[in-house]
Amino acid sequence: MFEHISVMLNEAVAGLNIKEDGIYVDCTLGGGGHSSKILSQLTSGHLYAFDQDETAIKAAQAKLSKISDHFTIIHSNFVNLKEKLNELGVEKVDGILFDLGVSSPQFDEGGRGFSYNYDSRLDMRMDQRQSLDAYQIVNEYPYEKIVKLLYMYSDEKFAKQIARKIESRRKEKPIETTFELVEIVKEAIPAPARRKGGHPAKRTFQALRIAVNDELNVFELALNQGLSMLEVGGRISVITFHSLEDRICKTIFKEKTEVKNVPGLPVLPDYLLPKFKLINRKAYTASADELEMNHRAHSAKLRVIERVANDEEK
Repeated sequence: MFEHISVMLNEAVAGLNIKEDGIYVDCTLGGGGHSSKILSQLTSGHLYAFDQDETAIKAAQAKLSKISDHFTIIHSNFVNLKEKLNELGVEKVDGILFDLGVSSPQFDEGGRGFSYNYDSRLDMRMDQRQSLDAYQIVNEYPYEKIVKLLYMYSDEKFAKQIARKIESRRKEKPIETTFELVEIVKEAIPAPARRKGGHPAKRTFQALRIAVNDELNVFELALNQGLSMLEVGGRISVITFHSLEDRICKTIFKEKTEVKNVPGLPVLPDYLLPKFKLINRKAYTASADELEMNHRAHSAKLRVIERVANDEEK
């Protein structure tokens, strides 16, 4: 059973300012929590929902069908947002939601290799159809490349020690399981550091997951595609769970909403004015009640942007 508690459910959907006849996209269908709430507010509108995970799609299909049939599930990475929607004849949309990261069932299903709490083959693929997995990275990537991704994707300060330990261990035999990797990480990190800051393998597993699924590049590409497809008055809600995702979101939103200063022009012509505005200058965070009920909400940040004018025709 694919059970998942959606983080900041009400706030993220409220941020979209749903119109009952609008076209909406949930880029991260998952357990269908956000999608259900969007769909329940539509009459003649339509919801398009993306997911790579077949288990999630089957569970969400059944859940959404109980609400209405005004939805289409697209079995694809949301990096293909524009292409897949265009194939279905959709050029413009009224709202898009991104709920980034991994859903709870993917962590809890031991066989997927996402979690350091379950022993399974190193995998971490959100889309089981792709070839690159965590096993391949851990056993085949050179030392320098492993160091780089541990630094870049999780700010792991013991990246060199962990990569060196991985390198020496895999010479003896391939590193096949999550628990094998956990032991290697524990051995690589000095004892005093292991005793603070949560599970010692947390950062390593995060970095591998991001690398396997190319999460940061995928998000940046998809967010820019989404912004280009928004109708005037349309909005994008983005929920992030770590600083790297949030930085990408914040930077792109800032670029899109900044007023460009042009020396010598007392009044800016319309074509130089921003085509977007921020709905919240500071990221929303989860309420105290939600934090108590759902531990995943602690690192969540919500940012919302709205298109206020069309781009100038070239």
